[in-house]
Amino acid sequence: MTYIALILSVLVGVLIVFGLKPTNKTIQLLLAFSGAYLLSITILHLVPEVYTSEISNIGLFILFGLLFQLILDFFSKGADHGHIHAKQNMSFPWALFISINIHAFMEGLPLAHNHNHGNDHLLYAIVIHKIPIAIILGTFFVNSNVTKFKAVLFLLIFSLMSPLGSFIGENIQIVTTYKTEITAIIIGIFLHISTIILFETSKDHKFNLLKFVAIIVGMFVAFLA
Repeated sequence: MTYIALILSVLVGVLIVFGLKPTNKTIQLLLAFSGAYLLSITILHLVPEVYTSEISNIGLFILFGLLFQLILDFFSKGADHGHIHAKQNMSFPWALFISINIHAFMEGLPLAHNHNHGNDHLLYAIVIHKIPIAIILGTFFVNSNVTKFKAVLFLLIFSLMSPLGSFIGENIQIVTTYKTEITAIIIGIFLHISTIILFETSKDHKFNLLKFVAIIVGMFVAFLA
């Protein structure tokens, strides 16, 4: 079920691109909702989970996750949180391809542990995060000169990376042994992504009521979860 949900989240995003053709404003609202949900799940569930462990200096792993995502952002140009722009006559974005798949793979690593303990908060957070990212990636490839074959191949591989991470997290002993530390790293990654989505400066420093409502709804849904 975990694998199916992760793959479907990317498929739903791609179908929205070709079926509904969302505007940039709609995508930004979806990002605001997903960012609020991601941040709320992280603070309400994931942070307490790792801090109730007996591992000392768990905060160092959270800081490492923040720094790791900063490095990935350098190569992905912010695709993980909605900053991606197609350019005319551009070649296939290999740096984006590699970095965003590393990000997706890392997200999947602690999922097996959470699922086996009846805790699907992390799965929900990743699925909701992936849908607008898949929309952005799909829109990016539609507007670029990247061949359809490469675009489909990229999206297919991207959809499989989190399930692959979950599979490895469930079957590789060393990953299972350090599941709490890995979850702490994911917390750092989520904190970086969600806060950039929510707190980056709005255009002309204006208050955006719709974005604010989307954030409140995202937080409320996370609270209900």
